[in-house]
Amino acid sequence: MMTLIYSTLLLILFLVSLGGVGYYLMAIAAARRLRRMLQQSVPTERRLLPSMSLLKPLGGADRGLEQHLESFFVQDYPLFEILLAVRYNEDPAVKIAQTVMSRHPEIAAKLVVTGVPPYANAKVFSMEKMAELAQHEILVITDSDTSVTSDYLKALAEGFEPQEVGAVTNLYRGVAGSDLWSKLEALGMSTEFMAGVVVAERLEGMKFMLGPSMAVRAETLRAIGGFVALAEYLADDFVLGERIARSGSRVKISRHVINHHATASGFVNSFSHRLRWNRSSRFSRPLGYLGQGFIYGLLWALVLCLLAPSVWTAIILTCSVATRIYLAIEIGTRLLKDPWVLRSLWLVPLQDLLSFISWLGGFVGREIVWRKIRYRIAEGGRFVPVDSQWS
Repeated sequence: MMTLIYSTLLLILFLVSLGGVGYYLMAIAAARRLRRMLQQSVPTERRLLPSMSLLKPLGGADRGLEQHLESFFVQDYPLFEILLAVRYNEDPAVKIAQTVMSRHPEIAAKLVVTGVPPYANAKVFSMEKMAELAQHEILVITDSDTSVTSDYLKALAEGFEPQEVGAVTNLYRGVAGSDLWSKLEALGMSTEFMAGVVVAERLEGMKFMLGPSMAVRAETLRAIGGFVALAEYLADDFVLGERIARSGSRVKISRHVINHHATASGFVNSFSHRLRWNRSSRFSRPLGYLGQGFIYGLLWALVLCLLAPSVWTAIILTCSVATRIYLAIEIGTRLLKDPWVLRSLWLVPLQDLLSFISWLGGFVGREIVWRKIRYRIAEGGRFVPVDSQWS
């Protein structure tokens, strides 16, 4: 009996290890294809640039917030406005936002105080309140922990051609803070999460958005019911892209890669962030979340080699290591132009191990903590506050 169990375990490990190598090769091919597509998407002639309203939900004074905000105020773009939203006047982000706004009086900017949100997703409520005041035809939503270069808006504008494009989103590279856990999280963004994005784009097309940067035509947003249609969902970016694609409009990836800063410091904060994302993915995309296990082919192959050391398992482990490292280079260095990835390749196994543990954790429980509020995730990715007093 024990022999049968052991043999079955080795067979499973053998299959998922081979599947992991296959996944790495698929992601490498998908990244190359997407890189060529984005390089060819640069227009050869100057076109009329649409006006844009930048919507920036804020909450707290995250590390580097002032510098991140400033990058949006120095855009090389003819016509845009910036709307920023906080829940309360006492939010420490208010002072930072006012400081940046005062340095750029030439930019039309306004700070909105939303008050207590009437539904679970406070970010969506902020987006809704800012959209009510927006003056322009393209709405651009970015997270507070993102930064961009001065050609960001021009690249977004290019993405909205042809006319059937209803939304544009951006790939992002992880930017680490000073501690190890921040470095691991940033490395995971650039070499693991983005690999999943390019594979999904290759297999299914763009039927989702990436939360750090989302741009949508105002008319397209109205056609799917406005931001309020996302109010009950934690993964509002996934739902927004899905509904836009379902409405008949296209979702495109911009050629501009933005910076997503890993602001969570310390193991507890970083792991909680990973766990929150995993639990959200588990309920939003159950089958996709299960298939995410192939991302950890390197770890499966290592366990296989330890349990059954042989020439063949050593070959599988070698192939896993080689393809995983090559994937990190192809995605992080060549597609995302992340200068830190090459210097951090030695951290890939540790990052994958931490990610694997949080993936397993995603199968257990349905509660998360977001902005110091505890929520329970329901089927389909909806979520509700656990406590009645959550304002």
